[in-house]
Amino acid sequence: MLILAELTQRHAGAGRVTWLGLRPAKRVAMDAVRQAEVTTDGLAGDRGRAGKRAITLFQAEHLPVIAALAGCGDVTPNLLRRNVVVAGINLTALKGRIVQVGTAQLRWTTICAPCSRMEAALGHGGYNALRGHGGWCAEVIAPGHIALGDPVDIVAEAAA
Repeated sequence: MLILAELTQRHAGAGRVTWLGLRPAKRVAMDAVRQAEVTTDGLAGDRGRAGKRAITLFQAEHLPVIAALAGCGDVTPNLLRRNVVVAGINLTALKGRIVQVGTAQLRWTTICAPCSRMEAALGHGGYNALRGHGGWCAEVIAPGHIALGDPVDIVAEAAA
């Protein structure tokens, strides 16, 4: 029988990038892009913050859950204002680990909580629909490039 430490390190396979977006300025529409340069401060062309919140990531599998909880039609990634949407690997299970996304290396640092703007984007109850499904913030460990279809996989386990 596997112990918890072993179980938390097992994944069915690598994930993949399914959507990329840049926020060029506050309160403007997201720009969907096919690829992005990752600098030490975050994504080039994005207004994100350097440090532990340099890049925001979102779990693609949560889109239909949020739509159901908000009681609205399809929820598209641009409405949620996250930079990188990933499918096929549980982002929460990667917290604290160094993760290769494209040629960049990132470390998830904190939950990306919803903001009050989700009420306007998703309708009445949109803020609560996103709670627990808002994604993650990450810091840049090594700059590189991210493109649609790139793999997302663990490079190093979390520090003890």
